[in-house]
Amino acid sequence: MKWIGSVLFLLPTFLVITSCNNQNQKKMIKPPVAEKIPYKLTEHGDTRTDNYYWMRLSDAQKNAKTPDEQTRKVLDYLHTENDYSEAMLQPVKQLRETLFQEITGRIKKNDESVPYLDNGYYYYVRYEEHKEYPVYCRKKGSLDAPEEVMLNANELAAGHDFFQIGGWSVSPDNKILAFGMDTVGRRRYVILFKDLETGNLLKDEVVNTTGSPVWANDNKTVFYTRKNKETLRAEEIRRHELGQPRNKDTQVFFEKDETFSTGIFKTKSRKYLMIYSDQTLSTEYRYLDADNPKGTFRVIQPRKKNLEYHVDHFGNYFYIRTNAGGARNFKLVRTPVTRTAMQYWQEVIPYDESVYLTGFEIFKNYLVLSERIKGLTQIRVIPWKNPADGYFISFDEPTYVTHPSVNPEFNTDILRFSYSSLVTPRSVYDFNMDTKQRVLMKQDEVEGGYDPTRYEEKRLYALAKDSVAVPVSLVYKKGLQTDGNNPVLIYGYGSYGYPMDPYFSSVRLSLLDRGFVYAIAHIRGGGDLGRQWYEDGKLLKKMNTFTDFIACSEYLVDQNYTNPGRLFAMGGSAGGLLMGAVANMSPGLYKGIIANVPFVDVVTTMLDETIPLTTFEYDEWGNPHIKKYYDYMMKYSPYDNVKPQDYPNMLVTTGYWDSQVQYWEPTKWVAKLRDMKTDDNLLLLHVNFDAGHGGASGRFRRYRETAMEYAFMLHLLGMDE
Repeated sequence: MKWIGSVLFLLPTFLVITSCNNQNQKKMIKPPVAEKIPYKLTEHGDTRTDNYYWMRLSDAQKNAKTPDEQTRKVLDYLHTENDYSEAMLQPVKQLRETLFQEITGRIKKNDESVPYLDNGYYYYVRYEEHKEYPVYCRKKGSLDAPEEVMLNANELAAGHDFFQIGGWSVSPDNKILAFGMDTVGRRRYVILFKDLETGNLLKDEVVNTTGSPVWANDNKTVFYTRKNKETLRAEEIRRHELGQPRNKDTQVFFEKDETFSTGIFKTKSRKYLMIYSDQTLSTEYRYLDADNPKGTFRVIQPRKKNLEYHVDHFGNYFYIRTNAGGARNFKLVRTPVTRTAMQYWQEVIPYDESVYLTGFEIFKNYLVLSERIKGLTQIRVIPWKNPADGYFISFDEPTYVTHPSVNPEFNTDILRFSYSSLVTPRSVYDFNMDTKQRVLMKQDEVEGGYDPTRYEEKRLYALAKDSVAVPVSLVYKKGLQTDGNNPVLIYGYGSYGYPMDPYFSSVRLSLLDRGFVYAIAHIRGGGDLGRQWYEDGKLLKKMNTFTDFIACSEYLVDQNYTNPGRLFAMGGSAGGLLMGAVANMSPGLYKGIIANVPFVDVVTTMLDETIPLTTFEYDEWGNPHIKKYYDYMMKYSPYDNVKPQDYPNMLVTTGYWDSQVQYWEPTKWVAKLRDMKTDDNLLLLHVNFDAGHGGASGRFRRYRETAMEYAFMLHLLGMDE
């Protein structure tokens, strides 16, 4: 597709009109109006006109030292949107600051993670008062040993508007630290190396990676995953030797299929390096003895469509979580390391349709399974010697999330796991799998005091359009009256099989303490109720995701928790697609919608294979080059379905450097909504010029955007104080 015509638009000026209303002066601010430049897009004989296609900038334009004319115009427009949003939110300037101080005031200023033992060292992360980034530390052999600071991210972040440490890994001899670093927000990491004995950075530097270095056992060879410079697909595994220039790095694997991505890790046993290739419906693993980094990787089981598997190693076997043989919710098998093809796979944990096996953890004496039963996470412990004595770790709350934490050691009977609920802060336990005794190692502190008995959590079920029961998790302050007048914020995602588990957030207390109910809609497309739950909300069943969310929202109204004048919806990324769809389908149901980095231009994006993630996601959304998927996408794509009607108040956010949902998608969507909507409700776009898909970096300043979102809702309710 080529640009047609010149890229011109009329930058709006802010027109301030002063009128007298009840002796009060009110300022009416005119929103930005984007220039329309018709651009024709034709597929399957269907032609769409995109008036805002000109808003796209290439990476080369964004990274140019001297911006060209189009870049300047696009940037001017984006800044105008930000100026408009700030002007419209001026009445809640103080409220935003109050909320920010509330939210950050609950964060423990000097905090530290629970140390874990790995290869003779105790590793932990700590935060210092008023500092944005973590300090990565270790102690040799004992927690009473002197602290060694491996990385102080605050020092590395100096001078950068965005900063993030990716993966990090210490060499087997404990002397060299390899770590990924991103200073843009585009998730293209440079890998650096630090001598932990001298404290000096080495000259070695590897660029354009996923940021997750993996050591071979020789203490000098590191494997990493390289990204395609244009699409950002993780497509290549390379080998780097310390002291060698990166142009000497060797390619050990290239993923030719553009619908797959690749990566590498080391097994828990530290015996094997594993390269994986995966997409939504298929995986493939290759293994290599970590003692022989220049050897040849061998395939465990060649890829097949609809065959998924994940591999770890213990003893003489590879242990494999797989959906082979129709095990939709997965089972566990093992195979000798010398005979890895599927014909040799032996069942360890048989398939159970009612149990979704999500993961496993291997210890010398125990096998630990992560399972999901009726939508709730479970941990099952099975002794190798007598599997019949297996048991579940019990939990009492009606809705919660638990999973194994960091467990790098084989030869231990202690399982570390994490637990949280909507009212219980994240808690880290050490669990003795022999005696079944659990010890609370740490529970996240809420500064200023927090009493969980003041809040109530509940799990309800809404009836979907096709009569399927959809879970809804709620939390609110005790004493709530179901009189239909409570403000409610309902959150949803519903894609990629990712569950939206009910975890604790001290941030939400700023809403709960103001009378809000916080709700999570566990809609189809997520993995909350197993693999079928996911399958029933993707591809040609994607509409279930949207109608489920609407059904959950209507249920909260029907049950008198709220009314449409006090109901808000929120979602991000694919959840932003959800927000766009429900805004088109049921706009009168919500007082306001917050869409964070929303994937809203579905058809155009999925037709453009030059955009990051497009080809990798055909199995999630469908390939619109195939007519049946094109036609189905056209039914729900938010941008393509904007129409003349009243819309709720809306706040839309985007990151200029976002590599997953390009900034122009939400920007175009807002422009089209402004042009076509028939109401006078607020429609605001906030562009973060220093961030990507995950928003602002740092543990405090990221909450500036949260405070803005909360103030937006409170302002619409007349709760500006």
